[in-house]
Amino acid sequence: MTGSMHLMIKIQKLIYSLLLIIGVAFNASAASKVEIDAKVNAALKVFYNKVPSGQELAAKAQGVLVFPEILKAGFIVGGEYGDGALVKGGAIQSYYNIASASIGFQAGVQEKTVVMLFMTSDALNKFTRSEGWEVGVDGSVAIAEFGAGKSIDTNTIQEPIIAFVVSNKGLMAGVSLEGSKITPIVK
Repeated sequence: MTGSMHLMIKIQKLIYSLLLIIGVAFNASAASKVEIDAKVNAALKVFYNKVPSGQELAAKAQGVLVFPEILKAGFIVGGEYGDGALVKGGAIQSYYNIASASIGFQAGVQEKTVVMLFMTSDALNKFTRSEGWEVGVDGSVAIAEFGAGKSIDTNTIQEPIIAFVVSNKGLMAGVSLEGSKITPIVK
């Protein structure tokens, strides 16, 4: 094995260790079912308020996966984690967590909300039948961004899974969920 291969393996182990530490820290103060429900419902209200066509698109979706608080932290090596829930027909059906790791120039902490709309029953069924679903591997997710005139790109809304990444300032542009792992949890 080359030296660069050893370095990549060490970096990968470091990233997974960081994710484990972040996951343990979050689970130590893991939100209860009632807390997640309240945060999901509040996040949906904010989403509908900040995304003009959000409520209309959500009404057409087969399911809406909401992660109200994804916390990202890092210094060179980073990770993010959050708990959320799948909403169908206006009711919370099941609970999930999302985690990812990254390496590169980064420092600090930030929080975001992710709302994923499953527009087809096939996409939703593939997601709900998995024990762990990775964005970009198990399914492609189109990130919605505003175009000219504050409208969402019409090509994006044709996709089977559409994600909206929202901060306290509104819809975030230029973000990726690629490599994020979503896993069912019992609450």
